Amino acid sequence: MVRVAVVGAGVAGLAAALALQDEGAEVVVLESSSQVGGKVRVSDVGGVPVDEGADSILRRVPYAVELAVRAGFDLISPTAGAAYLWSRGRMRPLPPGTVMGMPADLGALVRSRILSPAGLARAGLDLVLPGEPVTGDVAVGDLVRRRLGREVVERLVDPLLGGVYAGRADVLSLQATVPQLAATAAQHRSLVVAARAARGTPSAGPVFAGIRGGIGHLPPVLAKDLDVRLETTVRALDRTASGWRLETGSAAAPAYLDVDAVVVAVPAAPAARLLAPHAAASELAGVGYASVGIVALVLDGPSPGEGSGFLVPAVEGRVLKGATFTSRKWGRSDATVVRCSVGRYGEERDLQRTDEELVAAVLAELSQAVGPLPPLVDSRVTRWGGGLPQYAVGHLDLVRRLRASLPEGVAVAGAAFDGVGLPAVVRSGQEAARALRALPTLGPWPSRPSPPAS
Repeated sequence: MVRVAVVGAGVAGLAAALALQDEGAEVVVLESSSQVGGKVRVSDVGGVPVDEGADSILRRVPYAVELAVRAGFDLISPTAGAAYLWSRGRMRPLPPGTVMGMPADLGALVRSRILSPAGLARAGLDLVLPGEPVTGDVAVGDLVRRRLGREVVERLVDPLLGGVYAGRADVLSLQATVPQLAATAAQHRSLVVAARAARGTPSAGPVFAGIRGGIGHLPPVLAKDLDVRLETTVRALDRTASGWRLETGSAAAPAYLDVDAVVVAVPAAPAARLLAPHAAASELAGVGYASVGIVALVLDGPSPGEGSGFLVPAVEGRVLKGATFTSRKWGRSDATVVRCSVGRYGEERDLQRTDEELVAAVLAELSQAVGPLPPLVDSRVTRWGGGLPQYAVGHLDLVRRLRASLPEGVAVAGAAFDGVGLPAVVRSGQEAARALRALPTLGPWPSRPSPPAS
């Protein structure tokens, strides 16, 4: 039997392990922390379960949805979809027809009143300004500012990208963060026309899915039939005559695990340390990470605000990056829950406040945004230090070079490489398993069993 080690029990690692196990491999998952799931977990606040990380799954990309259904979960849909921007002291509806903040419908942009008259006039020039299609990778902010002006970057693109990556549009790669727009921008001079082509025909039905009680319930279920060894840090990865040896334990009392192949599914820095003796991993060590936090509030009264929540442009100078009215978004009746996001790349100052100070700051800004709040029942502050990788210009080329240099029997997976959303990390793990399965030297594999029924 082929034996594979998966380093990291986040969602990417669990997806890889399940896919390998489906192929008949013996799989061992090694996780340095005390629980599975990485940044996807749930805990009680005021007696109700609230996600500490991601709280939804994108439906139109099937990988995470299929995995959740396989695990036996009945997915739910949001009951409130409208989202807003808190900009210039007012709540303003996000205009429909945008691609990560890039407007595809200038009429909808006008009606949203997000931009000033001067900003609107500048955005409209995109349709007539000369230029060439974008054929290489560029920073999203540079491209949008050149075509649509500064206000579109500051008031639309930055908060939308920041909501996903906690990063700055002036740093993030177009090809890595908005690949569908990168493809159409290579064909159209106008960015508005490119955004319209990238958006295509909106799919019917809800965009997102959730799990009752929280997405954080998914990882433990995925892991229940896997050999997962918690609090086991992999300190080194070495070749052997027949495969690979992983060193765990302490320097004084090391332990070893011999396997035929390895999936490395950990963040960029620890992945670079393990891979450095065997692959071109030096660039990987330089991938930046944003530290972020989720402040969960349970309130004694009706849900505040309108719609599913709002985003806050960085140019506003607020502690709040955004807020989700969780109870309204998911139709919860057990409690009134609001999840507030804080922290952006290069801005760790706010996260260094005490829990009490951070909760007080968030409550003050939330009440400014939506009006008086019901009394606070309970709160929880979750800090994700180095939580979200930052895909700088050229990130996809960096990943291609790394993968091309990997020795046979080693694959990589996770948010450091292939995207930060749940569908992306699930697909990344499954693709890593597929890459190992395709190696002719890792055989013979057992006959492939059927995956367990959901």
